[in-house]
Amino acid sequence: MKRTTLSLFAGVAALAAVTGFAAVSTPDATGADTARPAARLPVERTSLLCPAPSTSDLAETTYTSFTPVTKGADDKGAAELTAATTGQAGADTEKSGEQKEKAEKPAVRPGKPGTPVTGETTGADTPALVGIAEGSHAPGWTVQQTTEVAAGTGRGLQGVACAAPDTEFWFPGASTAADRTDYVHLTNPDDSAAVVDIELYGKDGALKSTVGEGVTVPPHASESLLLSTLSDVEQTDVTVHVGVRSGRVGAAVQALDDKTGGDWLTASAAPASGLVVPGIPKDAKDVRLVLFTPGGTDADLKVRLASPSGLITPAGHETVRVKAGMTTGVDLGEVTRGEAGSLVLTPTGGSVPVVAAVRVVRGEGGEQESAFIPATEPLGARATAADNRAKHTTLSLTAPEEGAKVKVTASAGTEGGTTATRTYTLKGGTTQDVDAPVPAGLKGSYALTVETVSGGPVHASRTLTGQDDDVASFTVQTLPDDRGTVSVPNADQDLSVLQR
Repeated sequence: MKRTTLSLFAGVAALAAVTGFAAVSTPDATGADTARPAARLPVERTSLLCPAPSTSDLAETTYTSFTPVTKGADDKGAAELTAATTGQAGADTEKSGEQKEKAEKPAVRPGKPGTPVTGETTGADTPALVGIAEGSHAPGWTVQQTTEVAAGTGRGLQGVACAAPDTEFWFPGASTAADRTDYVHLTNPDDSAAVVDIELYGKDGALKSTVGEGVTVPPHASESLLLSTLSDVEQTDVTVHVGVRSGRVGAAVQALDDKTGGDWLTASAAPASGLVVPGIPKDAKDVRLVLFTPGGTDADLKVRLASPSGLITPAGHETVRVKAGMTTGVDLGEVTRGEAGSLVLTPTGGSVPVVAAVRVVRGEGGEQESAFIPATEPLGARATAADNRAKHTTLSLTAPEEGAKVKVTASAGTEGGTTATRTYTLKGGTTQDVDAPVPAGLKGSYALTVETVSGGPVHASRTLTGQDDDVASFTVQTLPDDRGTVSVPNADQDLSVLQR
């Protein structure tokens, strides 16, 4: 047998052994088409990045880690969160003893699949976290970071689901206005430095800045940049574009307001001609929609609200034009009018990709609080929200097109309780704030896992409110697909290729 034939055979065998994805069978002698649909198998490794939670000494942060039980996952596995270094903090030798302890021992140690684990930390020196999960802990691994700030700029409840690293992010809804203090946080999980460009776009187009070009994020490190230092132009509505030249990062914008608290602004779904912004709280006092199109063509969009009874058009806001390369802000006021609602944006003519997010304000007078909801992808096969609390959690489900059926599972509690499951049927074009299941005998917080059973795409978000019912503090996290499984083509061994 020729050396090349041996090498080919060894290569095929090695690939099958390493990946575990190649099925070996004897080809049909008749030559009939034996192709089978691709299988969906659990992922074997997941990365998550959590930004540094706060610069306030009054901050109290809770981390909740959860991995749903996934059929077919490895029996063994582990997950770990480690502290990222901070470029502005200097070397470890310059840190206080408390800072070193936080860096060496992250607040939460992930537990076994099916049971959430929580941990707490306080103060302004909590570092960003880099997380890796493997084997049984990898499929659908979720970490929620929830911070309460008692007073000052950004006071209230700030929450973010720790996200996977990527190479491009769009953040419509940021601001460089005088009453806002917005930071873009970048975290590098890898062994080599990442190089990042940060671009800002206002109502008249790109804001001139050279500071955001070629930002270097060292390995296993985190950097935060104040937007007002990237441009001296004050703009109410700004779109932040994070593009990675080399490497990959996790990115999020922390948007803090002097009067209405603040929250995390996570990345919008990838630019698309149609978008859904799910789960605007029904008691929202003000809703501001911010849009941007990165292409060279203006976008004309139809604006509709998916309510419990169907799709309706907000009076005076039937359509919106988004000029190419310019950020557009639209004040929708009390658009939900006491009912559950989600924004459904569709093109009126040609398909032009856009990104979008809304800023939501709840409460009255000096107790108002704000949060952000970006346009999000459908939840797909499964999505999870960790750190849910009895009587303080609202799950919002939207079926923007055809009807759908979803299953919602409440995990055991962090300190006790047993799982509970409910199934919900959604009509097309509607949004429902559902009475989500709560674990029996709940102690502590719990996770909610949402799975699509049948029907069309479903978009979802979770609103978490503060423990004080008289204060409007809240945070909203969207629930895109957790990517806990991956499509793997079925393969048959065909030894005839070795003889060609």
